Formats: sequence, structure tokens, C-alpha cells
Amino acid sequence: MENIDKGSKSVEVRIDVTKQTPEELVLANEYSRLVFKFNHTMPATEEYAYLMHRIFTDLGEGSVVHAPLTAVRPNMVKIGRNVVVMPGCLMMSAGGITIDDGAMIAANVQLISNNHDLYERQIITCRPIHIGRNAWIGAGATILPGVTVGDNAVVGAASVVTKNVDAYTIVGGNPARVLRRIEPKSECAPDYDDIDGLEQLGLDSCGD
Repeated sequence: MENIDKGSKSVEVRIDVTKQTPEELVLANEYSRLVFKFNHTMPATEEYAYLMHRIFTDLGEGSVVHAPLTAVRPNMVKIGRNVVVMPGCLMMSAGGITIDDGAMIAANVQLISNNHDLYERQIITCRPIHIGRNAWIGAGATILPGVTVGDNAVVGAASVVTKNVDAYTIVGGNPARVLRRIEPKSECAPDYDDIDGLEQLGLDSCGD
């Protein structure tokens, strides 16, 4: 059972988990086994990379997800280029999770795109999570349903993010609040957009 609430800030999808189709149950079991195997495979091996790409079919070039991982409906996760997801990540993905290029997800982060209805607990209410380009989600932070974290934003460790985070903003706390803005980088700072072509020259950003 699915229902869309168009009045919310982001589209809400309602799913009755007791009425999943046989195909949906087969897929859920397949992903459960893949994640289990991934978590028990030697890192930096061909098998590890193969399983990572089986779990995340929309995984950009240069991105890596570190075990252990907990992921429900990982087929609803889209990961861009040069993304790093550190160990211990929880992805509750029924609402959809998008992680844009260059984002950094620290250890033990929880990305929770779905919740339970207060009266009908078998129904999960789902809204998408969006992590912007080059955003940094600190260790142990929790991102709740419907939240967008803007480009280049920083979420402090152990924060609980209930509302959207503007680009170039640092937030922290429970619930997370704005701590300060991030000033634009100086004119002489390197451009990290083309990460593949970046060379480490042993100099600071202004060549001193």
C-alpha cells in the first residue's frame, strides 16, 4: 500500500510492510544476504568490490563504502563520485537516499529515510534524504526523513538533524542548530572539483 502526501515539504510515501509482494520479499532477502556477506569479506579484494557494487548498483566512480554496513532497501540509495562512507553506517533507505559527489560520511552515521506511523505501526512513512556535494557528516550523526544537507555543509559529530541544512553551514547538537557559516575559500585555494586530476605538490593552498 502506497500513498503520497503532496502537502509535505518532500513527498511522503506510505508503505504497509505486511503487504509486500513476493518479489519484494525475495529482493529484501537477497539484499540481506549480500550485506551479510559484504560484512564478512576481506576488504580491498575483488570480492569486496564486487559485493559493494551488487549492493549499491548506482555507485559513482571512485566511491567506497566500508564494512560493517547495515542497509535496508539499498536499491533506493544513489551514491555519486568520490564519496567515502566509513564503517558502521546505517541506511534505512525506503524513502530514498542520495549522496552527491565528494561527500564524506563518517563512522556510525545513521541515514534514516523512513519512520513508523504513530497509529498504524506496520506502515512506514518515507521521505528522501539528500546529502549535497562535498558535505561532511560527522561521526555518529543521525539524519532524519526528508532532510537535505546542502553542498559543502558540515554536520557535527553525534548531531540529530531534523531540518534542512543550508549549503556552507556548520550545524551541531540534538536537535541540530546552526553554529556558523563556512566562509568561501580564498582565490588561491585549489579547486577540488576534478579530484581525479589533483596532484599533491607539497605546498599550501597559496604556494608558499
